[in-house]
Amino acid sequence: MKTLSCLSLSGGQGKTSISLLLGRLLAQQGQRVLMVDADPQANLTFYLGHDVQPDAPTLLEVLRRQVETAAGIYPLASENLYLLPADEGLHQAQEYLATSGMGALALRYSLEAVGELFDVCLIDSPPQRTQICLSVVGASDWVLIPAEASTKGVNSLLRSLDLLEEMRRIRAFTGQVLGVLPFRDKWFGRSQATDSREAIAAMRQVAGEIRVLPSILESERYKQAIRQGRLLAELGYGELELPLQQVIEILEQV
Repeated sequence: MKTLSCLSLSGGQGKTSISLLLGRLLAQQGQRVLMVDADPQANLTFYLGHDVQPDAPTLLEVLRRQVETAAGIYPLASENLYLLPADEGLHQAQEYLATSGMGALALRYSLEAVGELFDVCLIDSPPQRTQICLSVVGASDWVLIPAEASTKGVNSLLRSLDLLEEMRRIRAFTGQVLGVLPFRDKWFGRSQATDSREAIAAMRQVAGEIRVLPSILESERYKQAIRQGRLLAELGYGELELPLQQVIEILEQV
């Protein structure tokens, strides 16, 4: 199982949207995909249409080792798509991870137990530097960094790369950065907005040798696909999937 996390240390960078669309696309292509909602806001769980029932295991219970990992995984309506959900109670994992002595590796150990069952694991990380976030990084073979095509996005990218480097130095992160994915790239007809162009240029400088992928354009079509639980191609906008297809191609090559 290849584990890819969407990481950005700021809200509104597209982590959940990209995780959703990427997961559905991989599942449609025949991959068995495990989606992990590691954000206490639980937006990924909500948009995937999963209703967490009282006393039903979630990521919280898995991280605390109160249940086996498989007990917290649920099949979704879409074929090949599975979810390890979150709810607001996931906040309670912070203290456990901080005091367990293995917080940065807790999620990795949990996912290893189901590694033979899935082809790809996609993790939606929280937008803050928390113990949960550190555990997500520790579990990642690959990290995809969505970054809004704005000054805020550049700053988020800087902070995310700093975190990864810090965790690499202490050997808590042994994976690689798959790429930087600009998000909400604004165009007016055939002209790119100045703010977007300058932000993406700054991302290339910050990223150095890390690839900067083709942008996710600012478009209501992405929201439409997420709301309806469908692929962009099914709505007649397959060209908007090209950045996601490139992510999949790179993931297959590595």
